[in-house]
Amino acid sequence: MVTEQEVEAIGRMLVDPQQPLQARFRALFTLRGLGGPGAISWISQAFSDDSALLKHELAYCLGQMQDARAIPVLMDVLRDTRQEPMVRHEAGEALGAIGNPEVLEILKQYSTDPVVEVAETCQLAVRRLEWLQQHSGAPATVGPYLSVDPAPPAEERDVGRLREALLDEARPLFDRYRAMFALRNTGGEEAALALAEGLRCGSALFRHEVGYVLGQLQHEAAVPQLAATLARCAESPMVRHECAEALGAIARPACLAALRAHAKDSERVVRESCEVALDMYEHESGPAFQYADGLERLRQPF
Repeated sequence: MVTEQEVEAIGRMLVDPQQPLQARFRALFTLRGLGGPGAISWISQAFSDDSALLKHELAYCLGQMQDARAIPVLMDVLRDTRQEPMVRHEAGEALGAIGNPEVLEILKQYSTDPVVEVAETCQLAVRRLEWLQQHSGAPATVGPYLSVDPAPPAEERDVGRLREALLDEARPLFDRYRAMFALRNTGGEEAALALAEGLRCGSALFRHEVGYVLGQLQHEAAVPQLAATLARCAESPMVRHECAEALGAIARPACLAALRAHAKDSERVVRESCEVALDMYEHESGPAFQYADGLERLRQPF
């Protein structure tokens, strides 16, 4: 049983800019796991922070919680043009993930946003909600991963055909995302290498999602491509940040070298992503069962 006082203590850790970023991330993912109005309230408060990376993850977690009580704050973030594009994009994606059709109007409104990553995200979220309506609200995710994805996996299982669909820039983005998640669910080296080819595709939003998916897949075959994309300074910071976090999740020695090389990167979101990824690497390489250990740490005897 989790008490209100414990939720508050974890929430205070999250919103305290004096705390190390790794500790705030662990607090955030603890709150995501706990859920409920208290957790949503604390997560929402942290959108006043000056770290785009943290705010991006706040929006991501609110979407994954799939609680309609988070809709108002996510709508505010999407509307707020003072927020960084990667934060607004994640708020749009989170609104789609919650799956409530009441947000269709605002998503359609921002589907023509001048920031292309925001516009593409909202277009995908509209397609996801329409897909859910067409399939009577059936869950859009089936497979070994517990995430709520921006598109349901394609029914195709042939890796070659999925690769072809993934890399075909003439196809609708939603269909290419469906191929992406089907490749992730299929798994294995061939699928990982096919996904890694997507790191060279045209849309920054698409490339960033490929990085995220490779982090979920955790296959070391993708490490060279992820490390090369992280090292490409001309690449969009939102893509480089996902590649850094993917390397932390894959947690092989080559990942460690790449992350250390960019731990002082000139781009703040990349630098902070490497910091968080190094903590994730440590977790993946160690004996601890759970990354989101805020409650466990809180209950440790002094």
